[in-house]
Amino acid sequence: MADPFSKVLELLRLEASAIERAADRLDRDSVDRAMELVSNCDSKVIVIGVGKSGVIAQKIAQTLTSTGTVAIFVHPSDALHGSLGVITSGDVVIALSNSGETDEIVALLPALSLRAVPLIAIVGNTDSTLARKADVVLDASVDKEACPLNLAPTTSTTVALAIGDAIAMTLMESRGLTPEDFAANHPAGRLGKRLTMKVSDLMHESPSIGPDANWLDVVKAISKFSLGAVNVVNGGGSLAGIVTDGDLRRTIERSGAEGLADLTAEQMMTAGPITASPEMLAYDALQLMENRPSQISVLPVVDGDGSCVGLLRLHDIVRSGL
Repeated sequence: MADPFSKVLELLRLEASAIERAADRLDRDSVDRAMELVSNCDSKVIVIGVGKSGVIAQKIAQTLTSTGTVAIFVHPSDALHGSLGVITSGDVVIALSNSGETDEIVALLPALSLRAVPLIAIVGNTDSTLARKADVVLDASVDKEACPLNLAPTTSTTVALAIGDAIAMTLMESRGLTPEDFAANHPAGRLGKRLTMKVSDLMHESPSIGPDANWLDVVKAISKFSLGAVNVVNGGGSLAGIVTDGDLRRTIERSGAEGLADLTAEQMMTAGPITASPEMLAYDALQLMENRPSQISVLPVVDGDGSCVGLLRLHDIVRSGL
């Protein structure tokens, strides 16, 4: 047996090369027509396929939907037994088949023709029944599968997937999808949290003391709120500074026992600290904390009126799974 590492690299390059050749084979008229059909679709995109091509079709449908184009996967067998009802006027159908002769898809073609829905074929055989019946043919043919027997769909499904992804991403760009639009379809997981979770979702109510509080009151406040810091707030509610555990230790070390009696929060605090706003994305606040010569672990939160309203800890961001 060949060296496994070398074999893996060889097969990766084989599939990458197949995608490059597919890009060279696609003609402008076919791509432009396909993009015109899906761009102008005023209903939904139906993606169909059987077997491994069916799995790829499902992925393409999910990618389209998550990036602003409503799409669903319909199995051709299910369509022949009643699910055809979901395909309606105004839809566009994308059919995947390497051979172009998949029985279930060929059997479905007359019904699609009766519904007068445009058909885009991503097909490995451009001289096939599916290709001849399609309104647009996108050539996804490959010279060789990655399978050592040249049987298992591998390179062919990779090329079909790449073409589907290219269609979806081109649509996404042409429609001007924003990060906010994308986040609306991805509310869960780390990606969704990065695009939607705000500082206000994670911050604690402001642990506040006045500038004239003595050092013992500062210690008591830090212990009471258990956040590792307290905000120093003026009488009008505006932020004057912040006292962290580190500020407290450094001030005590610098002052010595004899100098503690007269210490105030104003003398101990870091004045004019970096702040976050309640509406700031938590991910952006994380960058404020980390992308600096000396990292910080807490941020005072100040609203649009200049009032100190909270405290955000690095610990809370990490615990959120962001």
